[in-house]
Amino acid sequence: MDIRFENAGVDYGLRTALVPLSLALQERRIGVIGLNGSGKTTFARLINGLVKPTTGRIVVDGLDTVGDASEVLGKVGYIFQSPQNQIILPIVRDDIAYGLKARGYDKAQIEVAVDGILDRFGVRHLAARRAHELSGGELQMAALCSVLVTGPDILILDEPTNQLDLRNRALVQKTMATLPENVIVISHDLPLLEDFERVLVFDQGRLVADTSAAEAIARYKEIAA
Repeated sequence: MDIRFENAGVDYGLRTALVPLSLALQERRIGVIGLNGSGKTTFARLINGLVKPTTGRIVVDGLDTVGDASEVLGKVGYIFQSPQNQIILPIVRDDIAYGLKARGYDKAQIEVAVDGILDRFGVRHLAARRAHELSGGELQMAALCSVLVTGPDILILDEPTNQLDLRNRALVQKTMATLPENVIVISHDLPLLEDFERVLVFDQGRLVADTSAAEAIARYKEIAA
């Protein structure tokens, strides 16, 4: 993974959502923390092109997020804070297959890929379930399958343990720990990030700390106090 922000920032009219910054991200697991409205989600969404920079640019493995937008979307998967809003089709298996159909896979290829991703995460029992019947943890697993079946190299998770009970939180945390993909996690769940290689802290649209997990969490607690 090689993500580079080159004086990249975002303005919405007169409001600055992210003050221009320059940095390189190469660690396998990176955390992003900050108060609501601090700019952390804007920062993360710049990486896969969901948000376009108004100044500077972002380059992901040599691809510009604006000029090479479709290639970047294939390289960077994004799981939103509310996975139920991300699951398009009512049946889990059909939803997982949706992204593959859009990429032109034939029926046989889709069957193999969907079975493979369900088996990878041990959730084949969810295949015929309806999304609205799933628990919070099951929804996260279904969303994870739907994104990773297309083979992104980088995965961004926005508040993956939000509103989960202890059992489902443990399930999601255990799953995240075993992912071979490069992972960027936005979270208020500080213990989730304690063993991450690098954690960024945002405050009022600015990157105010870029350091180890322990130091970043301490800085965030100072801001939140």
